[in-house]
Order: sequence, then structure tokens, then C-alpha cells
Amino acid sequence: MITTGTREFWFATLALALGSFMIFANVHMTQPLLPQLAQTFHLTPLQASWSLTVTISMLGLSLLIYGSLSDAFGRKPIMVLTLLGAVATTLAISQVETYSSLLILRGLQGFFLGGLPAIAIAYLGDEFERKAVLVAVGFYISANSLGGVTGRLVSGFVGEHYDWQTVFLVLGFSSLFLVLLFIWLLPASKHFQAKAFHPRSVLADMRSHLQSPLLLTAYLIGGLNMMIFLSLYSYITFVLADAPYHLSTHALGMLFLTYLTGSFASAWSGRAALWLSQPICMILGILLLMLGTLLTLLASLPLIVSGFLMNSFGFFLTHSTLSSWVSQHALQARASASSLYLVFYYLGASVGSFYLEPFWQWAGWSGVVGASLGIFAVTLSAALWLHFRHKPSTQVFSSTCV
Repeated sequence: MITTGTREFWFATLALALGSFMIFANVHMTQPLLPQLAQTFHLTPLQASWSLTVTISMLGLSLLIYGSLSDAFGRKPIMVLTLLGAVATTLAISQVETYSSLLILRGLQGFFLGGLPAIAIAYLGDEFERKAVLVAVGFYISANSLGGVTGRLVSGFVGEHYDWQTVFLVLGFSSLFLVLLFIWLLPASKHFQAKAFHPRSVLADMRSHLQSPLLLTAYLIGGLNMMIFLSLYSYITFVLADAPYHLSTHALGMLFLTYLTGSFASAWSGRAALWLSQPICMILGILLLMLGTLLTLLASLPLIVSGFLMNSFGFFLTHSTLSSWVSQHALQARASASSLYLVFYYLGASVGSFYLEPFWQWAGWSGVVGASLGIFAVTLSAALWLHFRHKPSTQVFSSTCV
């Protein structure tokens, strides 16, 4: 088994961190480009947001497939194949001229991008000793959020000075370099034991998770929160690109630096769980989401940015706590339970624009805020229900952030 501090440990950890960085940079790359795509292809904000929606939804659905496939056919081969597929589709998108072609390839890209997130933790569990897993997961999770922020920043900077096709070209070749490093650095599996692929067993585990009120409530809170959180960033780009702000594509990309407070919240959530119950942590996070969203109604740009800093902290505090809650309350097949949580999480992200668009058309940003607060009220009520159903436990689980 790979132990902490060894050459193999650092090579494998760096490989998975680079792969994670590349995945989430590609997932979120179109978000600062939404106003530019809308102008180029004569789209509504909802139609432009499909360039993100289709990728996230396909990534979420793919999580149901790759984990079981890797149990049967191996970890590294599937991760390598899916990473190469993601690079190929990124480069192919840089050559398309119609929005429909872009959407088709973004969907295929999302399907490939789900390979590494579905398998990485299982690879660590196979090859690393327990202490080494805990250290490596910390680096891996940090790379998730850092990749998402960097992808948006690069996209905003390149998109301002060139065009959206160049963004895909730059990120495509950058991703290829990272994938080659991944292939070279990641050690081949030595302790993997293939298991027969039994779809009925997989479906039975998922049905069992969905029949658990505690798990199902956590899934719904995570999915609904993500549905609003990500979509707020999409719609605010249209607000800030218009009068009186007139922010450039580069400046819009800088807005996503507010995500960094989420990294701090994820790390802090584990400590908070030592003296507060997990449902209370969720409640605090959702209240911060509501307060930050209300703050964006003020016309001042610094206050809008402050609202999103607060939103990011509140969202990731709740998300990381929910991830730990799922691990703690899954009575069997914990990996399957966590994967199902991520499916709700990503599918929630993929439908947010469809929910908010009528409110945007009706009352602009004020309508979006009002509709968002309605959903947060639902998730707050669900977290309160978990609080009253909660039985304290002395076991502490590490948090995750995607």
C-alpha cells in the first residue's frame, strides 16, 4: 500500500489533483462567456446557459455508470480514456460554428468529464493506506474548486481579448498537457481486484438509499441548493455586463474568485461539526445563502460581490456537511450513497436556469432573487426537519467539496 510521504504518494496525489483541476476547469469554462455566446448566436440567457447545463447534467448522469464499470474493468484505464475523450471534445468544440453543434459536443464532453470524479476516491481506497488517503483527499478536493475558479478566469481573460472558440482551443491544449502528466505520474493499480458487474445489485443499493428519509432529504437539500447557487452566478453575469456596470468578460471571470471562500468553509465545516450538530451547520449555511442573496439586491458592485462571497461560504458549508451526513447515515454501500448524492447535486445544477428563467423574464434580477429565496426556504425547512430527527453521534467524517 502507498504510504504518506513516499515518491509514489506524491506522484499519485499530484496526478489526481491535476486531473481534478482539468475536469472542473472544463466544466465551468463557459460561465463567463454566457453574455458573449448570447450575443454571437442571438440567444436568450436561458439558451446561453444550456452550454453549462448540458455539460453538468451529462456529468451527473455518468456518475451512475463509471463507478461500477471501474469495479469490473479497472481504475486507471477508464480514467485515462475518459480524460482523453474530454480533451478531444474540448478541441473539437473550438472548430464548430453553430450553437447546436456546441451543445452536442458539450454534452459529450460532460459525459467524459464524469470519469475521474466517479473513480478517483475508489483508486485511493485501493492503493493508499488509510492515513495517506486522508491526506491525498485534501489535495484532491482543493484541486476541484481551484480548477473551477481557474477555468472561469482563463475563459474570461481569453474571451475578452479573442473569441469563444479560442477559449476552447487554449483550454483544450492545456488540458492535453495535464492529461499527459496524469498518465505519466499515476502509478498503475497494484491492489485492484475486479468484481463482476451486476446491474441489479447496483439498482438495489440505489433504491435502498432513496427509501431512507434521512438520505433522501439530504439529497434534495444538496440538489436544490446547487440548483440556485450556480444559476445565480449565471444570471448575475448578464446583470453586470449591462448598464450601469458594463463589466468586461475578463472582469466577469474575476467574479468567480468569490468561490474561494467556499474552500475555507469546506475546511472549517469539519471543525464546526465538533461543537455543532451537522443539521445546525446546514441551517447556518442556508441562512448565509439567503442573506448573501438578499445583499445582491443593493445596486452597489462591492455589495453584490460581498453577497456572492457570503453565498459561496454558506453554500459550501452546507454542501460539505451534507456530504459527511450521507457517509454517516448510509447503512450500506456508502460509495453508492455518495455517488447518488452527487447525481442529485449535478442534476440540480443543470435545471436551475429552467426554474429561474420565467422569473428573470418577469422581473429581472429581483425576480431571480425572490425565486431563489423561495427554494432556500424549502431547503431550510428540510434542514430543520433533519435537526429534529438527528441523533448525536461521536463519529466525525471528513467533508468534501466538488
